[in-house]
Amino acid sequence: MGVIQDFKSASRLGVLVAVAAATVGMIYGYDSSNIGGALLYLEHDFDLDSATAGWVASIVVIGEIVGALCGGALADRVGRKKVMVGVAATFAAFSLLSGLAWDVSSLMAARFLLGLTIGVSVVVVPVFVAESAATKIRGALLVMYQVATVTGIIFGYLAAMGLAEIFGSANDPDAYQTWRWLLALAVIPGTFVTILLLRLPDTARWYLMKGRRADAEKVLSQIDPDVDVQAELDLMEAELSNAGGMPTGQRIKKMLSGKYLRATVFVIGLGFFVQITGINAVVYFGPQIFESMGVESDLAKLGLSALVQLFALLAVFGSMLLVDRVGRRPLLLSGIGVMVSANLLLIATFRSGTEDGATITLGGTLTFVAFIGLVFFVVGFTMGFGALVWVFAGESFPSELRSLGASAMLTANLTANFIVGLVTLSMLEAWGGSGTFMFFGVMAILAFLFVFKMAPETKGRPLDDIRHYWENGAKWPEEDTTTESAA
Repeated sequence: MGVIQDFKSASRLGVLVAVAAATVGMIYGYDSSNIGGALLYLEHDFDLDSATAGWVASIVVIGEIVGALCGGALADRVGRKKVMVGVAATFAAFSLLSGLAWDVSSLMAARFLLGLTIGVSVVVVPVFVAESAATKIRGALLVMYQVATVTGIIFGYLAAMGLAEIFGSANDPDAYQTWRWLLALAVIPGTFVTILLLRLPDTARWYLMKGRRADAEKVLSQIDPDVDVQAELDLMEAELSNAGGMPTGQRIKKMLSGKYLRATVFVIGLGFFVQITGINAVVYFGPQIFESMGVESDLAKLGLSALVQLFALLAVFGSMLLVDRVGRRPLLLSGIGVMVSANLLLIATFRSGTEDGATITLGGTLTFVAFIGLVFFVVGFTMGFGALVWVFAGESFPSELRSLGASAMLTANLTANFIVGLVTLSMLEAWGGSGTFMFFGVMAILAFLFVFKMAPETKGRPLDDIRHYWENGAKWPEEDTTTESAA
C-alpha cells in the first residue's frame, strides 16, 4: 500500500516520463521472445542446424554490445530523450526489415541492426528513469522497466501462438509466414513508443550539462513538486562542475582507478552474472527446452513458454512493490537463492528422465515438475536480477560517470547474453537438460557469493548521495562514524 501512495503523491509528469521510458523495455522483451517462436519455423524454412540457429538468435546481441558501448556517450552528447526516440523509431524499421528477410544472411544483418538500437536503449533507459524519478519511487520506476520487458516477452510468445493458429505448424506449406509476421509485428510497439516519447522532456541533469538551467528548473519543478528546486539544481551543478566537463577518456580512467574501481568491478560483475546464469536460455529457447521434455505441439511449446513468463510478470510486480521498502540487497539475494533451488530441481528432474537425461515423457509427472522448476527459475531471476539490474545501472555512479557506468554494466550483460544464446542449444544436445542446468546452477552460486560481497544497499538514498558509498571505501559515511565512536 505504501508504494501505491507514493505513486499517487508523485507528479503526473514524473510518473509519465519514467513509465514512458520504461516502456521501451517492452520492445526489448518482444524481440527477445519472438525469435524463440520464429526459430520453430525458421529451422524448417531455412533448414537451420543448432549452431546456425544459435547464431540467428545471438547475432542481435553482438549489435547490442556495440550499441551499449556507444550508448552512454551518445546520450550525453545529444540527450537522453532524443536517443530513445531514435531507438524506438529504428527498432520499428529494422523489425520490418527482419520480416522481409530473403535468406539467413539478410535476416542476420537485420537482427544485427536491431541489436544496435536495443543496445543503446538498455544503457539510456535506466539513466533517463533514474534522473527523472522522485527519490521515494525511483526504485519502483526502475523496476518498471523489467515489468515492461517481461510483458513484451509474453506478447512475443502469444503472437507466435496466434500466428501458428493462422498459418499452421512448422511443417505446413504456409508456415513460413508465421516467422515473417512474428518478426515484423514489432513495428507496432516500436511506433507506439516513438509517439509517446516525442511528447516528453529530457532530464533536468542533461539540461544542466548543456547549460540550460531554465529548462532544468521547469522540468524538475514539474517532476518533483515537493523538492527545493533551486537547492537541488545548485547541488547538481556543483556535482557537474566537479566533473569539469571531463572528456570520455578521463571519465573511463576515473572509473578504473581510485575510489570508483570497486563500483566498476561491481557493475561489470553484476551485469555479467545477470545473463550467464541463463535467463535468456529460457527466453530465447523456451520452446526448444519444452521440446527436450517431450512436448510435441508447437502451440503447447509456445503456450507453456508464455505461461512461465506470466509467473515472472507477477514476480516483478512484487519486486516493484518491495524494492523501496525492503531494500535492494534482500530482494537480489533472495531471487538468486530461488534460482539456485530451481536449478537443483531441474537437474534432478532431467536426470530422472530417459537414459540420456534429455527427454521427459509428455504428460508425465516429471514434465509437470520440470515446468515448476522453470517457473521458479524465471521467478527467482525476475524478482532479483531482472528487477534490480536496472536499479543498480541507474544508481551506482555519480552524474558524470552514470551513463558510462550503465554502458559498462550492460556491455558485460550483453557479452554473457551472447555466450548463452550461442551455446545453449548445443549444450542441450550434448549435455541434456541436467548438464545444461548444472552449468547455470554453478553460475548462480557464484553470482550469490559475488552479490553478497559487493552489492551496496541504496534504499532511500538520494541519487547524488550514493557516490559517497564508493568514495568512502564501500561503506556509508555514517557507518564509519558509528564505528569510530565505538572504537
